Amino acid sequence: MPQNINVLIVDDHPFIIQGYQNVITRFPNKKYEFTITKASDCKSGYETILNQNNQKFDIAFLDISMPVYEEKNIQTGEDLAKILKEISPDCKIVLLTMHSERLKVEKIIEEINPIGLVIKNDLTFDNMLLAIDTILKDERYYSESVIKFLNNLQKEKVYVDVFDRQILHFLSKGIKADDVALYIPLSSSSVRNRIENMKELIGKKGCKNDELINEAKENGMMLK
Repeated sequence: MPQNINVLIVDDHPFIIQGYQNVITRFPNKKYEFTITKASDCKSGYETILNQNNQKFDIAFLDISMPVYEEKNIQTGEDLAKILKEISPDCKIVLLTMHSERLKVEKIIEEINPIGLVIKNDLTFDNMLLAIDTILKDERYYSESVIKFLNNLQKEKVYVDVFDRQILHFLSKGIKADDVALYIPLSSSSVRNRIENMKELIGKKGCKNDELINEAKENGMMLK
């Protein structure tokens, strides 16, 4: 029997909700089936969260900017996330926004610590599938713009995406760089480029792959 995953989507744009729903219902891993609940603003999101029956939400996709619920002083998807964390602490929260320049990444990570943080402009059908797959594995998913922002902002820690983490994982298992592409959906040239980019991120351009792995372990770049 497939495992049922209860999903909450709160967004004030119906076509975006429909897009998420289309991706979720086409998720290729048949060990899961999904029950989707939708809400369109802070008020309906709040009521939906409070009116959960015995079935708690497993994943919640929350837009950050939505019509507010003045009566309860719920201004954003972040406020809904805080309520959801109290009611359903095991729910995997994904926050999404259209406005990267207004995204307070550090504040969101510190206060909410969502398993997913996504700029909507980064999302494609394939990226959304990847995000869902990553989150179901209890691994963190930050979209490309979030990762770039964090790397520019915080020099003491290096942020990489799920593909980079997979590359590091296979390199640490002794798989040669040219063979990593056999295990993940990237070309050999893309794998090599990502390896070199990671070496630059850690400030060791041109170093050996073994040194990259050691630095990656110290910087929290590896898969769990």
